Amino acid sequence: MRLLLSLMSLFIIQVSATDISTCKSCHPVIYNEFQNSIHKKSTIKEDKVHNAIWQKHPAKPKGNYKCAKCHTPESKEANAKQGITCISCHTITSIEKHPKANKNIYEKKDKTLYSAQKGMEDKKVVYEEKSSWFGLVKETVGSPYHDIDYSNENFYTGKMCMGCHSHKQNGKGFDVCRTNVVGSQNKEVNCISCHMPKVNGSATTIRESKQHAFHGFAGVHTAPTMLSKHILIDYKKVASGFEITIENQAPHNLLTHPLRVVELKTTLKRDGKSEELKSHKFVKTIGTNNKPSMPWLATEVVKDTMIKASEKRVVSFEKELKSGDKIEVTLGYYIVNPKVAPKLGLENEKKLSSFTPLKNAYFTVK
Repeated sequence: MRLLLSLMSLFIIQVSATDISTCKSCHPVIYNEFQNSIHKKSTIKEDKVHNAIWQKHPAKPKGNYKCAKCHTPESKEANAKQGITCISCHTITSIEKHPKANKNIYEKKDKTLYSAQKGMEDKKVVYEEKSSWFGLVKETVGSPYHDIDYSNENFYTGKMCMGCHSHKQNGKGFDVCRTNVVGSQNKEVNCISCHMPKVNGSATTIRESKQHAFHGFAGVHTAPTMLSKHILIDYKKVASGFEITIENQAPHNLLTHPLRVVELKTTLKRDGKSEELKSHKFVKTIGTNNKPSMPWLATEVVKDTMIKASEKRVVSFEKELKSGDKIEVTLGYYIVNPKVAPKLGLENEKKLSSFTPLKNAYFTVK
């Protein structure tokens, strides 16, 4: 009877392997984080920006949904119910490099997942039951749901992210987006260490741990405060006024998506009064014939003022300062450029087209 129940359990596990609710039983904390992530919401039903662009794409009438390999990797349909799942990432074995876009190569063996854990780089954990004292004491090793292979070196760097997050060319051979991650193969600082930092809480209920990798995937959609840790803002008084320096310590452009906009807002406070100084925006705009266009039409970079990887951008203000003046600086962003939002039918999506503060800084003039 016990054997029968075990076989039934394995059958249920196998047929529901792509259902992330299966993972909840052992990974409740990670499961809850993942529910709010942009990975989980990568379908056209949940990603409003992706949906808005798909509605205007010339491939839509033909149902030629080429976005599936990254947005819904377990289904080729545009109306797929699931986006990126736990299985989508944890079964990547390697990355094939291609000029137009890279490709994820997936594990074909059932119940074999990959992960990273310091000190386990050459280990593979297979589920087994052990008994001692003539069967009176029983213990288990590993997970009954899957084996875990810790030996895949791609999971110790940002390389495993590069199947989808490296670059994408349109039909005209133009890079619609390219992350250009400096040091993505570095084992100490990479995509995973920044976007999936260690946070408090056990990774699994099977084996308690003090911390786990954050599976909400820090970025403009979720946990932007984690991104703010990689930004430094400084102030310097000069003869003509003052300078604000923005240092981007991230190994890629401050924001990488061509629809994003970064804005610096600066306020001068003096004698109880506030003066809003000129704001500065940083963008990367793609298009054709020196005008912005939809991604599939783009052939050139029309404008690029985005703060680059490891760059210190100095913004000058010609404003005479007095001792005691206070300068308040807010660096923030728009998920969708407010000028573009109406063209995509997103003007009423305030979270997408409104300014979101990312980092604040306060200075007093001496």
